[in-house]
Amino acid sequence: MQLTGPRGLGPRPEMPFVSPDLGASVVDTSSLIDRYCEVWSEPHESRRAELLASVWGPHATYTDPAVHAADAEELLSHIAKVQARRPGARIVRTSKVDLHHGIARFSWHVVQSDGTALPEGLDIAFISSEGTRIERIVGFFGLLARDAE
Repeated sequence: MQLTGPRGLGPRPEMPFVSPDLGASVVDTSSLIDRYCEVWSEPHESRRAELLASVWGPHATYTDPAVHAADAEELLSHIAKVQARRPGARIVRTSKVDLHHGIARFSWHVVQSDGTALPEGLDIAFISSEGTRIERIVGFFGLLARDAE
C-alpha cells in the first residue's frame, strides 16, 4: 500500500523506512521504544535500572509537564514515584513509531492494574546516531485539542 507523502506530494515509502542519517529502521526503533516502555512498567527497582541502562544514552534527559530529569538516576526516581501512585500499572505503546532524521514519535497510555486505560500521551524521542540509545524524551499528556474551524 502506498500512502501519500507530506502535503500530498508523491508516494510515501513503505515501512520499514530507514532514516537518511540513521542506520536504524523503524522496526529497530520500535524495539528500542518498547524496551523503554518496559522500564516504566517494571516493578523491581534493580531490573528497572538494568532496562533503562540498555536504552538510555549517557547524557540523556527526560522532560514532561510534571518533571525534568537530567540523568538516569533522576528518571528512575521519578518512575518510582509514578509507580507508587499507581501500583501495578504499565505503559503500553498505542501507535506505530514514526521516525525521521533520528527523531521518533509515538503514542502511549497507562493501563492501570484493574485494566482501566488512561488517556493517551505522546512522546518525542531523540535517538542516537547509531540508533541504539535514546538521547532525550519530551513527553506530553493527553491528545492534542483540535482547533475550532
